[in-house]
Amino acid sequence: MHRVAVLVRHGVMPLELGIVHQLFRQAISPEGTRLYDVVTCTLEPGPVRTDADFPIEVTVGPEVLAGADTVLVPATHEPDETETEGRLPAPLAAAFALIRPSARIASICTGAFALAAAGLLDGAVATTHWLSAEKFRLLYPRVRLEPGVLYTDNGRVLTSAGEAAGIDLCLHLIRCDHGAAVANDVARRTVVPPHRDGGQAQFIPRPVAEPRVAATGAARAWALDRLDRPLTLRELAGQASMSVRTFTRRFREEVGTSPSRWLTRQRVELARQLLEETDLDVDQVARRTGFGSAGSLRAHLHAAIGVTPTAYRATFRGR
Repeated sequence: MHRVAVLVRHGVMPLELGIVHQLFRQAISPEGTRLYDVVTCTLEPGPVRTDADFPIEVTVGPEVLAGADTVLVPATHEPDETETEGRLPAPLAAAFALIRPSARIASICTGAFALAAAGLLDGAVATTHWLSAEKFRLLYPRVRLEPGVLYTDNGRVLTSAGEAAGIDLCLHLIRCDHGAAVANDVARRTVVPPHRDGGQAQFIPRPVAEPRVAATGAARAWALDRLDRPLTLRELAGQASMSVRTFTRRFREEVGTSPSRWLTRQRVELARQLLEETDLDVDQVARRTGFGSAGSLRAHLHAAIGVTPTAYRATFRGR
C-alpha cells in the first residue's frame, strides 16, 4: 500500500491536514481495497498547536518519513526560518534528510517555503498562496514562482496554492497514481469538483462546481455536451450572448486560460476517461473527443501527459 506521510508543524491549519486524510483515505480500488495508508507525523511527538483554538495530538515522529512513498507538507501560520531567513531550521532539515530520494514530496499553501528552503525547488516552477508570493520571491530567487496557478508538478516535487488548491493537488496525485476513474470517485465521495487543471487561475469569482452562475458557465456546459464536434469561438460567444472579444476576456477572468486551451483540456480529459472505461479503439476515441484522428489524439495526449493512448490504456485500464 502506498504510504502518505503528512509532516505537520506548530501552527498547522486543521483544514489542510484534514484534506489529505479525507481524500487519500477515500481512494479505493474497484475491488474495494484502500489504496493509500496515511499517517501524520511531527518533528517532536506530542501536542501540536494549530491556527484554531484547539491543538492536535500527534504520536508519530519524523522517523516515519524514511518509509513514505509520498510526503505532504502543509503550511504553518507560525513563521520560522523558512519564511524569515530562507533556511531550514535544524530539526526540519534533519526530518527532510530522512526522506528517500525516490519519494514524492508535495506542499500545500506556504508549505512551499519549507521545500524551497531545502533546495528542492531550485530552478523548478512552484506556487504558493498569492499573499505570500512577494516574500517567497525575495527569499528564494532561484525558484520560478507562478503565483497565479493552483498547483505545479515537477515530477518528484509538487506545490499547491492556498488551502482549497490542496484538494486539487491531492486529486491530481491520485489521478496520476490510479487514473481518472479512482480520482473522480474520490471527488464524488467528498462532493468536490473532480478536476481543476493546475494552470487554472487562483482567483475564481464563483464556485467551479456551479459553472452556470458564471457569465461563461452556460457556454462551457453547452460545449461539454458537444466535444465530439468542431466548436468555434463565435459559437461559444453566442451561447453567452457576447461578442467574441468580450467572451474571450470574461472566459480568461473566470477560468484562467483561453477558450481554445480549455477545450483541448476537456477533450484530453474525456479521452482519458474513455481509454480507461470503454473498449473503444483509438480512432473511435479520437472521434468521440473531437480530435478527429488517431494522430491528433496521440499528439495532444502526449503533449498533456507524456504518453500515447495505447500506453495510457495499458497503464490504467481495469484499475
